[in-house]
Amino acid sequence: MKQYILFNNKRHPLDMGKEEVKGYLSWLASSQNVAKNTQKSALNSLIFLYAKCLKINLGDLGFTLATKQRHLPVVLDDKEVSEILSHMSGYAKTVVALLFGSGLRVNECLRLRVQDINFHNLSIIVRDGKANKDRQTMLAQTSVKPLQEMVTKALKIQQIDNELGCGPSFPYALSRKYPNAFKDPGWMFVFPSYNLCAHPETGELCRHHLHDSCIRKALQPAVRKANIHKKVNCHTFRHSFATHLLKNGRDIRTIQELLGHNDISTTQIYTHVIGQHFAGTTSPLDDL
Repeated sequence: MKQYILFNNKRHPLDMGKEEVKGYLSWLASSQNVAKNTQKSALNSLIFLYAKCLKINLGDLGFTLATKQRHLPVVLDDKEVSEILSHMSGYAKTVVALLFGSGLRVNECLRLRVQDINFHNLSIIVRDGKANKDRQTMLAQTSVKPLQEMVTKALKIQQIDNELGCGPSFPYALSRKYPNAFKDPGWMFVFPSYNLCAHPETGELCRHHLHDSCIRKALQPAVRKANIHKKVNCHTFRHSFATHLLKNGRDIRTIQELLGHNDISTTQIYTHVIGQHFAGTTSPLDDL
């Protein structure tokens, strides 16, 4: 808001309207070279200011957002993933293995509850993922034993918590509907936090899942020890999951479902990562 007012020579928003908003947004894109999402945030903020605070309807701005830049994601090959995992241990290694083996986002993994894992069918149900969607993805056979050990430890923690009259955290509406659900093993987090905390909505004592910073802090030393000179973060393993499946001839629609993408074009970015869009074309240098 401050930047918008300064751009328009410190005029009050009440004295400005559609043209000033369009001019400011165009300036952000042309002179400031901001990303598309930054421009979107500015637009949404200004619309909220005028519609909700000043009770002014700007109408159709007739404004076109800047074109979103395409960035190819960083991916790891199988050997690099294996090397990183060899320098990790405990819950952090299990989580990172799931990110690569099941294509999970880090918070999707940390939010997993015991009932979401089907060891018999080797599958995982991701609940309330991005855009609040549920989906099912695969579970690697090599992750079964470490996950079962995590579940056993988590259930022991739940038993201790139950003796104190508390258990895993729930969305407030769910805890009201099922007041004794905290005693059910199925609702326990697979990766529970170390400490109890007060529920942000009810104030009741409960145990949340691990924070994603725990995984990030364990990952970076392993990347350095593996001597990998790439910008690696938790999401890199999800990208690597997709490219690995594509390289092995898996159908892109199947990969789209496993990743939970709404639009197939989001999944198609991985064909560019592995060079599949070149359709078998070889470099002319190789013909010399």
